[in-house]
Amino acid sequence: MLRTIIQPLSCPRCRPIITLTTSHPQTLNSLRQKRALATCCAAHTLHDGLSDLTYVLLPLLAQTFGLSLAQVGMIRAAHRTAMATFQIPAGLIAERFGERNLLAAGTAFAGAAFAALGYVSGFWMILTALFFAGIGSAVQHPLCSTIISNAFPDAGRRAALGTYNLFGDVGKFAFGGLLSLLLMLGYSWQGPVVAYGITGMIIAGAIFFWIVGAAQSVATAEAVAAKPADGAGRRSGWGIRNRRGFIALCLIEIVDSSTRVGFLTLIAFLMIAKGLPTGWAALSVPLILVGGMAGKLACGLLAERVGIIRTIIITEVATGAGILCAVALPGIAAFLLLPAIGVVLQGTSSVLYATTGDLVEQERLPRAFGLIYTLGSVCGIAAPLGYGLIGDYAGVTGAIALMGLAIFITLPLCAMLRPALGAEPVRI
Repeated sequence: MLRTIIQPLSCPRCRPIITLTTSHPQTLNSLRQKRALATCCAAHTLHDGLSDLTYVLLPLLAQTFGLSLAQVGMIRAAHRTAMATFQIPAGLIAERFGERNLLAAGTAFAGAAFAALGYVSGFWMILTALFFAGIGSAVQHPLCSTIISNAFPDAGRRAALGTYNLFGDVGKFAFGGLLSLLLMLGYSWQGPVVAYGITGMIIAGAIFFWIVGAAQSVATAEAVAAKPADGAGRRSGWGIRNRRGFIALCLIEIVDSSTRVGFLTLIAFLMIAKGLPTGWAALSVPLILVGGMAGKLACGLLAERVGIIRTIIITEVATGAGILCAVALPGIAAFLLLPAIGVVLQGTSSVLYATTGDLVEQERLPRAFGLIYTLGSVCGIAAPLGYGLIGDYAGVTGAIALMGLAIFITLPLCAMLRPALGAEPVRI
């Protein structure tokens, strides 16, 4: 801390009467952390909101332009494929040009694509606009996670990423809900979509100006500056500190994501099989997502308190037990249990993503997060197909019961992950 002191000339031994103090490093660090987290939460709200807005838009696009169901499927697949394919390249490119710069460019790109969607005139223009929107949104998850991990290198990272994950769900509800409300009030879909696109370009500017540099904390910047120039300690081109631990983390993510997406895909069919009305069954996924919003924040805070491995074990065991109870219980009881299942089903992701920073060198975080999120995206495509085939063969009850049992595979994987994280003291 630098300090300038002004004293009376006639009394050199008197106490200073004016003290001017520069910004303390901790104050600067806290400001950078808050700005990085707030900006990344806004970006997550926007990108997830735009991505899930397609669920509301697709029927409208089909009605407006006379699209077939096959064309609707192609449009959705193009958007999701672009997002899944470009996450790892986004991480690699960000290492050269900076996370903030690429995140701002991708957000502007996605916003421009959605603004253009309001002026399309047919299938191929829709397909192209949403494909480019998917490319722009692909940068968000890996780069925001990297920026937050850099801003919170030690304590608070899991809580920060839990908060960030929460705002993604806020965007999913807010963007689609607002468009649905405007449609009910008689507005056409084009105007709101263009407005969403313009909002994306405005947020892109905020990202560039609000996130300082790569959003490194003061402590992290000092650590990087002190690192040997020859890169000693790096174990691979991916900067993985512990290969066995990183593989365990990836496998846990695969099992967790497959269970989450599979359960969300089939739960409404289970409720119908239990005799609930179709309208009630349709509320199954929203109930799980509401619980998941709380779980993403709560599980991040829990990991800060009791440790990573304990939190993963708690949430995965609770997920498996909850899914099996949903299979065994009568319809109404199973329906009422869904928000509680959502807390642990969705919440584990906050802990898994934050743990990436413990296993990978800081300068390689963008590509590592790109890989982790790509695995989740691939599971989002493969799990519904795989569990759907099982459901055709063994029934929806059998498929969901298998999910409830499969999640327990994560327990031996936690034992594999534990040595990579070292001893974890219980924080009380």
